[in-house]
Amino acid sequence: MAQETRRDAKQPLTPLAGPYGHPFHPAAVVLPIGAWICGFVFDIVSRSAETPLIYTRGAYWLIGIGIVGALGAALLGVMDLWTIPRGTPAWRTGLIHAGINDVVLILFVVSFLVRRSDADWSTETSAGLIVLSAVALALLTVSGWLGGKLAYRYGVRVAREADQADGLTPDATR
Repeated sequence: MAQETRRDAKQPLTPLAGPYGHPFHPAAVVLPIGAWICGFVFDIVSRSAETPLIYTRGAYWLIGIGIVGALGAALLGVMDLWTIPRGTPAWRTGLIHAGINDVVLILFVVSFLVRRSDADWSTETSAGLIVLSAVALALLTVSGWLGGKLAYRYGVRVAREADQADGLTPDATR
């Protein structure tokens, strides 16, 4: 029974989650992470730029792009989460990972809405919004570490060990 349970966590819930051994969730998280980091950099640059409008507006759009990307990544992540057997360390880690990501998403939605309501795009990004992004990115770092733990320690949605060993076995022709 335990072997079957571990095997289930490696199979996709649906083809939309990615084929066996190639989950889409890890690839999808690159968009929001990259957009949010770039938005943070734009916010910092806006504080010393001669024309902060370029950077404050750019950060606004990057945060929006990150939000849309995060929603897609979250959907794929939920599909992977549902393959993990309940009551296991991997399940608890997955729930914590998802919960932290929910908080990060909420923080960036708040940041996006505050920026949207700000009518003066010509001023630099406020210190409060920069701190909000920094906190969200710090939480995202913790969540990413937990996501790595799910894949690399618990092997969620990665190929079975026997399949991995095939790639590390020397060719007979050498």
